[in-house]
Amino acid sequence: MGSSAEVSAPDVPTTESDSVTNEKAVSKEAYAENVDNVEAAAWDAASTKKLLRKIDGNLIPFLALLYLLSFLDRTNIGNARLDTLEKDLGLVAAKFQYNDALAIFFPFYVAAEIPSNMAMKRFRPSIWIPSIMVAWAVCCTLMGIVKNYQGLMATRVFLGIAEGGLFPGITYYITLWYRRHECGLRMAIFFSAATAAGAFGGLLARGIVEMRGLGGLSGWQWIFILEGILTFVVAIIAYFVMNDYPATAKFLSEPERVEVTARLKRDRSSLADEFSRKYFWDAIKDWKIWVHMLITIGVYTGLYSYALFLPTIVRDLGYTNNTAQLMTVPPYVVACVFCVGAGWYADRLGQRGVFMIFFMGMAIVGLILLVATQNPAVKYVGCFFLASGIYPNVPQGVAWNGNNIGGSLKRGVGIAMHVGFGNLGGTISAYLYLSKDGPRYYPGHGTLMGCQFMAMILSIFMTLYLRRENARRDREYKPPSEYTEEERVAEREKGDNATFFRYTI
Repeated sequence: MGSSAEVSAPDVPTTESDSVTNEKAVSKEAYAENVDNVEAAAWDAASTKKLLRKIDGNLIPFLALLYLLSFLDRTNIGNARLDTLEKDLGLVAAKFQYNDALAIFFPFYVAAEIPSNMAMKRFRPSIWIPSIMVAWAVCCTLMGIVKNYQGLMATRVFLGIAEGGLFPGITYYITLWYRRHECGLRMAIFFSAATAAGAFGGLLARGIVEMRGLGGLSGWQWIFILEGILTFVVAIIAYFVMNDYPATAKFLSEPERVEVTARLKRDRSSLADEFSRKYFWDAIKDWKIWVHMLITIGVYTGLYSYALFLPTIVRDLGYTNNTAQLMTVPPYVVACVFCVGAGWYADRLGQRGVFMIFFMGMAIVGLILLVATQNPAVKYVGCFFLASGIYPNVPQGVAWNGNNIGGSLKRGVGIAMHVGFGNLGGTISAYLYLSKDGPRYYPGHGTLMGCQFMAMILSIFMTLYLRRENARRDREYKPPSEYTEEERVAEREKGDNATFFRYTI
């Protein structure tokens, strides 16, 4: 684990032209001169903390709202199912048509992620993010007027394409504002919106279904229509309130913009940030990113299984549909606390792997409780353990992978690979909890347990490997703090293979 001066941080455009195009490579001489200039800036700890709070207040709450809407719009079909969705659309359980509608979303969602992150690298986040929001808001609203299985499948396809860029895009966007060991907490707060979506979605759905019959529509139709309209309104607002980069942020004063740019340049350790296909292929060939992808599919299979089927699992504990909607709320609230708390503490310690291993163990305990007993109260407690073990590992995993990728474009592609492959777990999860397996759902619980064990073993391997690699670099090369800027610039295209780079363990 390196100090803040030893790691890669994001690209921070220094001119408005750079922030829009990022197309031209920076010469080594000009780059070194630029870094030398900004490193002269120095703020004390109190003023830097105040600056970070200002950035937090302007970015994180709104970004969390965007993800809340995204997660709500992709998983509200689980709440709609507890109304008359399947009956009204004539979905045949024996043909797994409801499960098909869940699964079809994810391949298209995944396919959109890497192109979307590359597009956001080339274009402005304040245009790209709101535009994809408008697209998925329209898709979600249209889900409320479909008449059959084919229509539901079509809208879920386009919803996946439109939503695909948000999560990897926002996680990448956060790295454009914060140093490496400041990202984990912010990503955890951002992702905690997923737990809020689970809690809020249950409460909202419980109220909306009471509109059944209004306008000749069923309750599930109103769930899709109203939540889609809400997303559309927020997307329009996003065009006006989102900022692109620190160097062009309107809410920062000129000295603040200079300081944010300077501290990120120092944290970046002179690694490349220009747009070049070379760094795309560097990401594709990096085996460590592929290991993280396997870890992530284990985590995300549990994430989507929980989000899509918790209402059904709780209902099958013996509760009515309306009561089940409300009982999905408390596990998400507890998971939110663990998610944010773990993000804060992991940033403080500068570690990720040990946290992920711990939470995977917690998820396994929850699954054991769900499998080992038929007592509804104990099973419900298992839902708390499962949520609290799964949800914190999503931002932890993204931060861990992103921390250890050197270079801006490579990191953007690597994050998209990580999140994209993990989201294929949504396709798997769609078929884990079949109606014929209820109310015990042994195949689903067993598969999730296997996924968590796989992710835990790979996380242990990665933690041990990164410790050994950092130790090797410490033995064979001089300390990162002793490198001159010229020496750093000479290795700027090597990314995390640069001799001064140290990994987060």
